[in-house]
Amino acid sequence: MDEREFFHLGDKLILRGVEFHGFHGVYPEEKSRGQKFVVDVDAWTDLQEAGKTDVLTDTVSYGDIYRIIKDVIQGPPRNLLESVAHTIAMTTLTNHAEITAIRVKIGKPHVATLGHIDYLGIEIFRRRLL
Repeated sequence: MDEREFFHLGDKLILRGVEFHGFHGVYPEEKSRGQKFVVDVDAWTDLQEAGKTDVLTDTVSYGDIYRIIKDVIQGPPRNLLESVAHTIAMTTLTNHAEITAIRVKIGKPHVATLGHIDYLGIEIFRRRLL
């Protein structure tokens, strides 16, 4: 999906640049020393009622999504970023029925490579199955 298609999904909550140290990766040094992971999340949900009422219970708390990201990044090591992102996405969808879709982007900014690179990463999109 490109950005125009995401626009049609409606309102969304946005978390950008969430950073935690984790031990995910295929290589032994990634599992022993760990590294920084940077996570961005877009969570689509209807924000109309919260906009009218100004009441937290009419939306999803950013703190809830933040804690899911933290628990997964700081949790048990996984080999692949794809698995880390999928777990963040599915946990968020499971815990918050009002979220209809989620996009999770994870970057590894400190990767040993042959040349300069800002970061390596992945991005996934999941929709609630109706």
